[in-house]
Amino acid sequence: MNSQDLLAADTGMGAVTLRVADLDAMTAFYRDGVRLTVLVQEGARVVLGRPAAGGGAVPVAGAVPTGGAVPAGGALDVPVVVLEHEPALRHASPGQAGLFHTAVVFDDRADLAAALYSVATRYPQSFTGSADHLVSNAFYFTDPEGNGVELYWDRDRTEWSWTHGSIDMDTVYIDPNAFLQEHLTAEALEHADARPGRVGHVHLSVGDVAAAKAFYVDTLGFATTAAMGSQALFVSAGGYHHHMAMNTWNSRGAGRRQQALGLGLVRIEVPAVDDLGALTTRMRDAGVQTADDGRTVAFDDPWANRIEVTTAGRG
Repeated sequence: MNSQDLLAADTGMGAVTLRVADLDAMTAFYRDGVRLTVLVQEGARVVLGRPAAGGGAVPVAGAVPTGGAVPAGGALDVPVVVLEHEPALRHASPGQAGLFHTAVVFDDRADLAAALYSVATRYPQSFTGSADHLVSNAFYFTDPEGNGVELYWDRDRTEWSWTHGSIDMDTVYIDPNAFLQEHLTAEALEHADARPGRVGHVHLSVGDVAAAKAFYVDTLGFATTAAMGSQALFVSAGGYHHHMAMNTWNSRGAGRRQQALGLGLVRIEVPAVDDLGALTTRMRDAGVQTADDGRTVAFDDPWANRIEVTTAGRG
C-alpha cells in the first residue's frame, strides 16, 4: 500500500455511541463504575468523558454541556461514550456482528487501578478477565446491557517488540487484586474523574476477517499490526499496537446487522481536513457509499457497523 493510501500517523479514536434500553442504569455504570463524567445530558442522550491528556481543554463539537451537568473548571472535555436511549429496540441475537468492546486507555497505572477498583467494587459481577498483553495491561468488563468494556494502560512504545512487521502481543494473566495493591493510590481514586482518559481502541465482532482486512486496511487505510489467521485482525495508524480490531470468535459468518441495542457509531479522528478529503476519495473510489456534511464523513462497513470520520477536535 502506498503511503498516501494510509491514514495519517496521528489518527486516533473518538467516542463510541451505544444504543441503550435503560439510560439511567447505563449512565450510572459509566459514571459511577468507570468514573467518567457527564459532559452532556439532553433528553435521550448522555455523553460521558474524561479530561484531555495534559489537562488542556480541547473543544469537541457536540460535547459542550448544554442543559446538563457542567464539570468543575470545564476541563472534562474528551467524550468517551455517547449513550442514546432507544427503548423500542431489542438486543441483537447471538452471533451477530457489532461491538466486541470499547477500550478506554489511561495515562498511568494508578489511574487504571482507580477505574478498575471503582468498577469492581460497584459492579463486581461485570468483571470478565485481565491480561498483560506485553504492550499493555488490560482489565475487561461487561456493562449492564452486555457491551464489552476494556480498561487499559500502555507500556511505553520503546518497550514494544515487533517481529517481521507484526506487534508482539500475548495474553498473560494479571491478578487484579495484586495490581490494585501495587498501583492504587488514594489520590488517584479521589480524583479519578478529573484524570485523563480516552478511547484507545475499538474492537468489533465481524463475519469474516478477510473481508475486514479488505475494508479496514485496503480501503480505509489502517495498517495491519497483527493477525490471528481467520480469527482476528489488529490494525492501526502511526505504529500504535491497534486502534481497531475485528474478530469472528462469536460471529463467524455474520451478515449485515439489523437495528438493535448496542453499537451505534464508531468514531475515527484524523488530524487535518486534507486527511479527511483523501479518505473520502478512497472510499468513493472503492464504491463505498458515504455521507459527507463538510465536517464528517460517515459510512458502513460490510456488516453495517456505522463509522464516522472527522478531524480531531470536531467529532
